[in-house]
Amino acid sequence: MSGRTGEVYRVDWLPGTDVLHGTCHCGAEHTAEDPVAMWDWMLAHPRGHDLPGGGS
Repeated sequence: MSGRTGEVYRVDWLPGTDVLHGTCHCGAEHTAEDPVAMWDWMLAHPRGHDLPGGGS
């Protein structure tokens, strides 16, 4: 398949909450309640996530 980059984005829902936990392919982490905000953060790579694990 063409167009594959090998980048993996992961979003997990934290059960019992409205919180999503996202992990970018670079290792940076972020939490948000709004799924659109989560994907905006991930797809804006690398803006907003300087160090792996340095989520907000």
